[in-house]
Amino acid sequence: MQLALSRRYGRPVPRLTSTARRELGAELRRLRGERKGAAVARALGWSESKLSRIETARTGIRDADLERLLAQIEAPVADRRRLSELARRGRARVWWTPYRSSLPEAYDEFLALEAEARMLCEWEAQVVPGLLQTDEYARAVIEAGADRADPGVVETRVRLRMNRQTVLSGADAPRLCAVLDEAVLRREVGGKAVLRRQLHRLFDSCGRPGIELRMLPFSAGVHSALAGSFLIFEFRDRPAVAHSEGLTGGVFRTRESEVVFYRKAFADLRSRSLSPDLSRELIARAGEALD
Repeated sequence: MQLALSRRYGRPVPRLTSTARRELGAELRRLRGERKGAAVARALGWSESKLSRIETARTGIRDADLERLLAQIEAPVADRRRLSELARRGRARVWWTPYRSSLPEAYDEFLALEAEARMLCEWEAQVVPGLLQTDEYARAVIEAGADRADPGVVETRVRLRMNRQTVLSGADAPRLCAVLDEAVLRREVGGKAVLRRQLHRLFDSCGRPGIELRMLPFSAGVHSALAGSFLIFEFRDRPAVAHSEGLTGGVFRTRESEVVFYRKAFADLRSRSLSPDLSRELIARAGEALD
């Protein structure tokens, strides 16, 4: 089953993700304006919950239903073609569809952003970024989570994480710029043997096209991102989004002022970090220390 999933859904489909549903839902709420959702749904012969699911991106919408809805809320004709395209994209099957039943809604959004980004700027203070993990390292990280007691959840999330890594392959792959704290190289996730193999993988990743990997050594001292790890999604045709982790889930930040703050923090981390070549040497030394 794992091989079948990897072959069939291993490569994300660009621009066909649930972000389209969110864009469409936001536009529909804006166009509805002061009209009550219950009144609009009643006029269409729908339940209020159906309209709510569409506007909150929990479900897609058929072309015929969209046409009726746009007519009911008197949407400008000039907007309708664009909204129809968003609806079409929102109905598309994305590569992580087989995993959706076991994913929280926020992680679905994370995957959608990752699939559409042109650049990923990641600061990681604790563990190797998911896109660069080996399967055994990923399993050790996932098993440390709150729902580690369920073996089925662990295995599903390991497969998902491994399939996520194909986002870095292909002509439309985003550039990954990652800064890792030196502690990541020392923390024995899964034990010495697992960490040793993970460091070999990390060393090899340094030479891959489209990946810039830098280490922040202990000697760098304090910096502007002591609060925790984060990731910035950069896009070609839409504002950037910053994501920070927490014990009960991640937080997405879309306000420009907040994203700027994260960009400045990442620039500070990058300026304090070692060059890619020196970072590779530090990774090699950490692996040799385990040997």
